[in-house]
Amino acid sequence: MKYRISFVALITAALPSIAMAGPVVGIDALKEWNLIVLGDLTSSSEVEGRTFVGGNLSGNSSNYQIRTPAPSNYALPGLTVVGDVLGGTKNLNNGSGALVGGNVVGGFNLNGGVQTVKVGGTLSNTNINQNIVQAGLGASDPGFVTGLNQQKTLLTSSMTDLSNGYAALAATGAVSIVGNRATFNAVPGANGVAVFNLNAADLSRFGEIAFNRNGADTVIVNVTGSAVRLDDNFLGDASGLGEHVIWNFPTATSLELTTAWKGSVLAPKAAATTGNYIEGSAVFASLTQNGEFHLGTYIGTYVPTTPNVPVTPGGSGGGSPTPVPEPATMGLMAGGLALLVLALRRRRVIA
Repeated sequence: MKYRISFVALITAALPSIAMAGPVVGIDALKEWNLIVLGDLTSSSEVEGRTFVGGNLSGNSSNYQIRTPAPSNYALPGLTVVGDVLGGTKNLNNGSGALVGGNVVGGFNLNGGVQTVKVGGTLSNTNINQNIVQAGLGASDPGFVTGLNQQKTLLTSSMTDLSNGYAALAATGAVSIVGNRATFNAVPGANGVAVFNLNAADLSRFGEIAFNRNGADTVIVNVTGSAVRLDDNFLGDASGLGEHVIWNFPTATSLELTTAWKGSVLAPKAAATTGNYIEGSAVFASLTQNGEFHLGTYIGTYVPTTPNVPVTPGGSGGGSPTPVPEPATMGLMAGGLALLVLALRRRRVIA
């Protein structure tokens, strides 16, 4: 018995912690991040919730997590940037923290609560104070940068798959256009999903939107076309649309939003420009941001049944894949297994 206790202690000491990587994909990503930009983000504005940037973050001074979003199921920070942070100082609020794969040149202002900031490259112009700040992780922990790039790759593919899956759905209702007003009267099916299918030319036929969700868990508005401009005004009480309505632009390569927009926006191939706020989750290929992103992120449960859209066994879409050890922990694992083999051999000899 004494031998067994010491054996367990030996293995525990050899493997103090196996860090597991669990990338966020599918609709889980829409729930976790207020703004997802798969490439570069140039911003002079703010995001109320969490932000993911797959390329570089540049532009004048901008603000991140200025409100407190729902707790993250993945312990995500307020700002994740796979590339470099350039331009003016970026403000991280409410103890949000940040992960940056490249260099932080423009610097951070760390406001409100103790923040954890991890940087793959160099860090400049940042008030560290009581905060937990690590730089140079690209050299000391190769798995850090690898993990961020893996997240970007999986996020890009899953957002495209999700958009294509929504685009394949048949319409459950039609938009009524009278004069300058379009009325979206949702007709949810047994699964709680309502679908509208439009094209970019349809959007130019009206300038006002009345939206009746009629209890639908999720409303998908598919809009086809390569170049899309959104300059409509929402009528009545349009609150809560971001949580249940997804405006899907599966073929858009250019997207311009000039007015305040209600509803989550999924445009994974589009180079986008915003001039006013969006209330809900938003996904773009790249973005020039001149307007705010407000909380009210997607909370629906529907995932299209396509083979490329990840679905967790429990039925909520976009759960993380099977966790895998980060590269930085592989040495610990190998050492632990070696000790295991030696201990087993010794046990045979003693027996």
